[in-house]
Amino acid sequence: MSKLTPISLVGLLSGAILTPAAAGEPGAFNGTWAVDLVTESGLCDARYSTSVAIRDGQVRAASAATAARVSGQVGADGTVGLSVSNGAASGAASGRLQAQGGAGTWKVSALCSGRWTARRNTTRTAQAE
Repeated sequence: MSKLTPISLVGLLSGAILTPAAAGEPGAFNGTWAVDLVTESGLCDARYSTSVAIRDGQVRAASAATAARVSGQVGADGTVGLSVSNGAASGAASGRLQAQGGAGTWKVSALCSGRWTARRNTTRTAQAE
């Protein structure tokens, strides 16, 4: 039996409220998000950090090196629903995103459960004056 660690739950994205300007806009959550997972009960690792990518409401692992299969969606209102599997282990996550961050909960079968937080990665580019 494969152990599904919080790293496998990378897709277990965020929660909060969406700013009115971004609500309902296609691609409002597009980009790469840093996700921190904390186990609150069970046999999983205590903490893990990873990244997911969102494009037009579809969520996937940001890195091809991640062994877990992540699938799910982010609604126009920021509602997150994900499924994650790694070998025989599977889990689910839910929560809500806002413009720059979010939070929610995750669970891996009867093995473990916890909470997650996410923040949008931003890239800053220097500009010549």
